[in-house]
Amino acid sequence: MTIRVLLADDQALLRATFRILIDSTDDLTVVDEAAEGGRAVELARAHHPDVVVMDIRMPGTDGLTATAAICADPELTATRVLILTTFETDEYVAGALRAGASGFLGKDVTAEVLLDGIRTVAAGEALLSPAATRSLISRFLATPEPGGITASAEALAGVTAREREVMALAAEGKSNTEIAEELVVSPLTVRTHVQRAMTKLGARDRAQLVVLAYRSGLVRPPR
Repeated sequence: MTIRVLLADDQALLRATFRILIDSTDDLTVVDEAAEGGRAVELARAHHPDVVVMDIRMPGTDGLTATAAICADPELTATRVLILTTFETDEYVAGALRAGASGFLGKDVTAEVLLDGIRTVAAGEALLSPAATRSLISRFLATPEPGGITASAEALAGVTAREREVMALAAEGKSNTEIAEELVVSPLTVRTHVQRAMTKLGARDRAQLVVLAYRSGLVRPPR
């Protein structure tokens, strides 16, 4: 199945470069482009892409606002947002996750990393390095914000012990393969636990599940 991608960046040259790169693959295709966040939201609602590759700083509506609008739209629950920006600060990464983004990459990544990142996000996985995850949760994600996703300790009542264990490891930034190696199970089994925990807690993707692991108190941020 071909993964349909919407590009949102105010730099026409970058959009053209990304389009050529993405369209050169067999499993990815660009459905449209936007130079401004508000337009990105409109095009997402028109095309229902699998992934929106979103810049943060754009004229008019910025990328974080556009991401929040896309992720909050009940008609776009299958659409994932991958933030691709030159501003790789903790605050921007945290803001992207709070808005509902599934991944965050710097624009200095290689072509292979970008393409794999799009595929990863389209598959419902979060795209954050362990270092970025630790930095985020220590400074931002442990502090709830009005309107942000939340989870109480009671919400974990329906989550099994193994699902909690997998959530905790995912909150450390570990991939399914790394978790599988640590728990001596298959990556497919880990993926199943992740999906079940997401369903029980109402998380749209792995990134939100990581946030909920900290918001619920399942995992404590490092000092």
